[in-house]
Amino acid sequence: MTTSLCHSLQHLCKGRQACCPAIPSQWPSGNNPLFETYGTAKMILVILVVLITATTGWSQSKSPSNKNNLVGHEDREGAIIQFHAPQKEVYLLFSAHDFGEGGTHIARVLTRQRAGGSFFFTGDFLRNTKYKKLIRRLKKHGHYIGSHSDKHLLYNDWVKRDSLLVTKDEFDNDLQNSLNELDNHGIKSGKWYLPPYEWYNHSIVQWSKEHGLTVINFTPGTVTNADYTTPDMKNYRSSDHLLQRLFDVESTKGLAGNMILIHLGTDAKRTDKFYFKLDEMIKVLRGKGYQMKALPYEGTTN
Repeated sequence: MTTSLCHSLQHLCKGRQACCPAIPSQWPSGNNPLFETYGTAKMILVILVVLITATTGWSQSKSPSNKNNLVGHEDREGAIIQFHAPQKEVYLLFSAHDFGEGGTHIARVLTRQRAGGSFFFTGDFLRNTKYKKLIRRLKKHGHYIGSHSDKHLLYNDWVKRDSLLVTKDEFDNDLQNSLNELDNHGIKSGKWYLPPYEWYNHSIVQWSKEHGLTVINFTPGTVTNADYTTPDMKNYRSSDHLLQRLFDVESTKGLAGNMILIHLGTDAKRTDKFYFKLDEMIKVLRGKGYQMKALPYEGTTN
């Protein structure tokens, strides 16, 4: 092995000492006793390792990819509604304001299934002492916990979406109050924000950014967000219907990167609780190769 080749390998490894083996100033030549020790095959293997690690930039001290970096697809208002997930990852979102009777069941299912979830609570929910144990449990198990506003305000008109129903000061104060309540539970504000009613416009998205938050929403077409409906409503959907629709979407379009919204609780008039379908849903999706992930507290979107 010549000195010139040695220098070439050292040049490739420049700045990557963590991943490259130490290269001697002079490799053993054919008449060197060290060559007999290493053997031709071993010498070739060392060279290949050096070349591969140097050209790919792989390092033992760093992961090949940053799992916290999520690339998102935005709706026309600027909110993230789906993530690019080549590994078939699905993000389960759970929101709560005045109802939360399904929280314990949901937490148990996620633990049993070793699945991650992302929970968005209002300040009022966080202040409710009967949910204190649940919140502590979700935090302990590493689920994402974020804001769903403080008082569950309706930000903008249902028909004229660009017409705001709150001032910027009202929005800022309400959101900050919810973030303060998260802090009272020892939970950092994180990165993601699920607006109340999952309804917002461009102004809300921009105002949220001033608080360091990225607005997200369930992926259109996943339909599970209708699990709040009651039998007296025209748009009522049974839990069996919602689950089948979700599976239909998976079979036709796939669910990779989708955010699936489930309410933590519903009005007592809805006795057919969709969260009781969570275990079945996770088992079926996992059987199709999906992973249920919690959103990271840090990350970037493009």
